[in-house]
Amino acid sequence: MLLSPSGAPSGNLPPQSGSFWGKFKQKPKEPDPPSNPQQMAVARTRLLTLVFSDMETIRVLPNSFAELDALARDWTKPPPDAIFTLRVPVEFASFQAARLVSGPFIYLTGEDSFQIATMGIQGLRVEIVSDAPPPPDDPPPPPPPPVLDMPASFNLELNPGQFVALDVEVASDELDMARMEDGTTVDGQFWGCLDIVHQGDTHKMDFSGTRLPPNDVFTSEFMLDSKILSKLALATKPPMAKCSLAILAPTSVYCEVILSFSPLWKIGTTWPIGENIEENKVKYFVRVHPGGALENIEQQVVTTAVYYEAIPEPGMVDPLEFVAPRNSFAMPYRDFIPHLNNVLDQLGMSIHARTVFVNNNLSLFAGHKNIAYRLLSPSKIAAAIDITVTQDPCIFTRIFLIWRGVSDEEIGNFAESGEKEANTYNWREVIGWSEDSKDSTMFRVLETSILEIF
Repeated sequence: MLLSPSGAPSGNLPPQSGSFWGKFKQKPKEPDPPSNPQQMAVARTRLLTLVFSDMETIRVLPNSFAELDALARDWTKPPPDAIFTLRVPVEFASFQAARLVSGPFIYLTGEDSFQIATMGIQGLRVEIVSDAPPPPDDPPPPPPPPVLDMPASFNLELNPGQFVALDVEVASDELDMARMEDGTTVDGQFWGCLDIVHQGDTHKMDFSGTRLPPNDVFTSEFMLDSKILSKLALATKPPMAKCSLAILAPTSVYCEVILSFSPLWKIGTTWPIGENIEENKVKYFVRVHPGGALENIEQQVVTTAVYYEAIPEPGMVDPLEFVAPRNSFAMPYRDFIPHLNNVLDQLGMSIHARTVFVNNNLSLFAGHKNIAYRLLSPSKIAAAIDITVTQDPCIFTRIFLIWRGVSDEEIGNFAESGEKEANTYNWREVIGWSEDSKDSTMFRVLETSILEIF
């Protein structure tokens, strides 16, 4: 069958002579409402995700470091002489806590660090660093009962303009109609085609859930769900950061520029093509001219910036964590473009630079009704892509924009981090902006990067 989990068109497909179209609809089970106030309170309990190697478990977040340490040791049961350390990735800590550390983790060593990491958040992710053996697997939950029957309705065209409606029950002896062949649970509308075949005195019905309309042509009434299309796009288009590095110097000077990528990122396309000095490390030998021209000595190419792509490991990109109400701002598309121009202006970008930055990504922005965004701090950028320039002193300005489209339903989660709050936020402090970045007598590096999270 062609499956459309929620959002599929509600109307029947055009009937054809000698055949009829059917629509199956599985009604989702309504959740039971809380029966008492205690159950409602449990829903608001702060949760703890403990991570050890490739294993995770979810527990209730303790109120103290001692309780957390005891809970983690009870789960992993490390030997007495084993190394045992607890840490919180800064991406999962509160914004206030993340500002207090320069590394990628907050190490929990006592009650003070525990309280700092947990302030102002509803849940905590704690990684266990230990050489102890992994804990035993929790038993998997029992599978839900299979769906073996559901109601269905068909419209049968006996003659042109003459229709008969059939309400039936579709039953199966063993096939679970709530799951696909790969075990994925399906809840929504099911489309299929039934053809009545007449061969002499033989009359039979043949069903095919993957059959297309006549002549294999899609009509405006036969649509695939947008979520399915987005998943298909994700399978062929991984997230990719597009980076541009410009150098501004008061006089002509030779220098080397080295780009070093962390193991969780890999280098995509570069222009000009750099010299690979080792894995995930590229070097450029350039001559910088006043006005921003870069002369690549090896390839004898003159450009205004070095362009390169950074591709993160797919498993590390979580859209709901990378761009979330706790660390980002969201607003409608029509308000985002002028707002972004204003932010880039405050960060010292020239009219030409910010116009090019916005225009090069305008078609991507326009594909979403609402947009959520954030800028990364220099420490987070350097942890992924480090830049070394053989010139001292050198003023770095690195602007790394992460953004994603937000649905009308989800934008309600950004009620307290919308355009009003974004207009008063100090992005200069976040990116470490300096007044020297506007000093034309200084040797300056400006890097602008953008990463869309799907």
